[in-house]
Amino acid sequence: MSAEADVAHMGEAIALGRTGQGASSPNPSVGAVLVRDGAVVGVGVTQPGGRPHGERVALDMAGPAARGATLYVTLEPCAHVGRGPCCADGLIAAGVARVVSAMEDPDPRTAGDGHAKLRAGGIAVEVGLGQEEARRDHRGHILRLTQNRPMVTLKFALTADGYAAGMEDDARLAITGEAANVMVHALRARHDAIMIGAGTARVDDPMLTVRLPGSDRKPLRVVLDSSLSLSRRSRLAATARDYPTLLLATARASAADAEALSGLGVEVETIGADGDGHIDLLEALRALARRGSARVFSEGGPSVGGRLIAKGLADEVYLFTSFKPLGRPGLPALSGASQAILADASRYRLIERGEVGRDRFERYERVGV
Repeated sequence: MSAEADVAHMGEAIALGRTGQGASSPNPSVGAVLVRDGAVVGVGVTQPGGRPHGERVALDMAGPAARGATLYVTLEPCAHVGRGPCCADGLIAAGVARVVSAMEDPDPRTAGDGHAKLRAGGIAVEVGLGQEEARRDHRGHILRLTQNRPMVTLKFALTADGYAAGMEDDARLAITGEAANVMVHALRARHDAIMIGAGTARVDDPMLTVRLPGSDRKPLRVVLDSSLSLSRRSRLAATARDYPTLLLATARASAADAEALSGLGVEVETIGADGDGHIDLLEALRALARRGSARVFSEGGPSVGGRLIAKGLADEVYLFTSFKPLGRPGLPALSGASQAILADASRYRLIERGEVGRDRFERYERVGV
């Protein structure tokens, strides 16, 4: 297989893996492509709920054609037996000749043992092709294992002059256009949970659902609501029986409020507060990780967003900027401190920018993830 073909097929595996993001937790969404004699004979991605793994799906598609084939996979095939047999044993049994793996799995149950088992079984193994993109895509899996928290994608929408909203008595702004809104829904679909603060819930009364044609994704809707102030008449509360909804509160919330919200189908969990009385963000994220979430999409507004950036918990940041200015005083989307952190090359780097409809977007990632 030529180097160019290797790159192309690994690109296919990475693209496949992304299609399962937001559905495969608690397992990572792994893309796998089997190629024999230059032809793709099997493809797979980790299935909803985490099983079967992408490698198993690709092997089942290929059948006997897997013998002598090359597998391109975005994460080291597992070496442990869980709810099903390990992928490394399956690849050996199928007679796969070569495995090109983007990266080693940090899961201590595998952590190099998958590659070692493949080699011991007579399979040629190459590791590292596509590693940068694979690490980015598996960031939530890595952080759950190394820091006991999911990755956080933080999204801001701002007017051309930098505002997230008008003044307190202004009507809610529709900042970005339809194309940008579709992109945001696609991002929501690639995450396990969508998180906002109580202020955003009160002012915007959002649904926090994925509204894409043909999509059945229902990410967990999370509100950081220390005192359980969410209105019983809010759209979140009214639809809680149809879309999973979690309020994270502190000990100061009343039991009566918790009972009333629970009666509407809202789940309430009490966690610790920080020194300012706000929800402790790291503890909130670890609570989500315990529920199996590896990828969280935060649309929490300037307050929650600024705190996530300041604490080094925003792993990716999307800025969607409208072509239209507000033209009057309003609520800044980014504080001066947040702007300074994003501009600090030792903390964040700009990895993508582009246009979506008439709006613009920039994508930053935290350094060292």
